[in-house]
Amino acid sequence: METRLGLACWSFLVGALLLFMLAYDGGTRNITIAFGRDVELKEASTDMQNLETDGHVLPKITQAGKEEHKKMKGKDHNHMDPELNVFFTPNDLKIGKKMPIYFAQKNISASPKFLPREESDKIPFSSKHFPSLLKIFSFPKHSPQAKAMKYTLKHCEFPPMEGETKFCATSLESLLDSTRQIFGPNSEFSMLSTTHLTNSSVPLQNYTISQVKNISVPRVIGCHPLPYPYAVFYCHSQQSDTCLFVIMLEGEDGARVKAPAICHMDTSMWNKDHVAFDVLKVQPGTSPVCHFFPPDNLVWVPLSSAL
Repeated sequence: METRLGLACWSFLVGALLLFMLAYDGGTRNITIAFGRDVELKEASTDMQNLETDGHVLPKITQAGKEEHKKMKGKDHNHMDPELNVFFTPNDLKIGKKMPIYFAQKNISASPKFLPREESDKIPFSSKHFPSLLKIFSFPKHSPQAKAMKYTLKHCEFPPMEGETKFCATSLESLLDSTRQIFGPNSEFSMLSTTHLTNSSVPLQNYTISQVKNISVPRVIGCHPLPYPYAVFYCHSQQSDTCLFVIMLEGEDGARVKAPAICHMDTSMWNKDHVAFDVLKVQPGTSPVCHFFPPDNLVWVPLSSAL
């Protein structure tokens, strides 16, 4: 999905993003909120595995797709969670390269939605107000929902890494304003996301790379959904050597996927326990780490880099 942002097309982007949010199903929530909407939630402890303290967001670690995973060839993947099949190295970016990748199509029927900014601004978004928030949403103190909320608030309050700019957006308006602030007040930018060009019921399967396009960008902003009663996105941009690609892939069942992927060329400052190192069998600083973006993630790039 790509959208041009400018004052003349503000309403168009808002409409496109709203459609994206309607199509977005975080699949990790089960929270009844005070605004009359129910969405699905897993145990917060599972969601807490999605993020590393080094600021790099990881795929959700769940039991989904285990059966498909068992069918994959190769002993190296037998004991790995299927959703971790998103990491690779630059050496894999070759036309005709085949590798197992996890791409789950999202259910549009259940989706956490952004609140309008006038509503979200009235609700405190801070750990110090956590007891009050539990009352607002009627969550028991030790419930999975409470743990998920506490986790999200704490993560949004972590100080940025060196060279990193980060923010948590609690409304569509704040997401767009903060993105523009990073790129520049008069900037125009595009949004990329993983797109299923054909339907597929197989989350994990072997995909063959059919096209690779290098997107030359001075800066990239990645936004990742966090568990909360309404839509909250953690967004960050790192001033480091990164390479952005848009890759066309063809699955064994005929599925076609267009997916953005990013390669982090310098991992020397990453947490040594980052799951990517275990998946790729490399050490921090010894190899670039690349990953595809899940369908519920957003990637923002300057308009000049739009596809």
